Amino acid sequence: MPTERTADLLISAYKDEMSTRRKFESKDKSGNVLFVLYFPPITRFDRQKAQTLAGSDEGLVVSTQLLCQTAQKEDGSQAFDMSDAQVLQRSLPEKVLNELELFMMNIEVTVDEAKKD
Repeated sequence: MPTERTADLLISAYKDEMSTRRKFESKDKSGNVLFVLYFPPITRFDRQKAQTLAGSDEGLVVSTQLLCQTAQKEDGSQAFDMSDAQVLQRSLPEKVLNELELFMMNIEVTVDEAKKD
């Protein structure tokens, strides 16, 4: 009786999670939605590709490249062009990219936690 490979069992266990996108809504100060982005789960392959495209292993450079690589519109098309990474880094406040990139990586940080660091 053939046994399933461990890799196949692991991949099968996370199949549903890998097909689920998370929704990010950016709102103005009045609470009006400015735009909506969708993020699929990030894989190690995605990170390696972003690092290669960024030509750097510096975290902030790679995370913005990863943002441009993975953010999607509702229809699944890319929300950003790969060349947008440097433009976003130069043209947006740090807090805006931090919010987007932390959401993309599924990292939740409270104000109290951030103050401790």
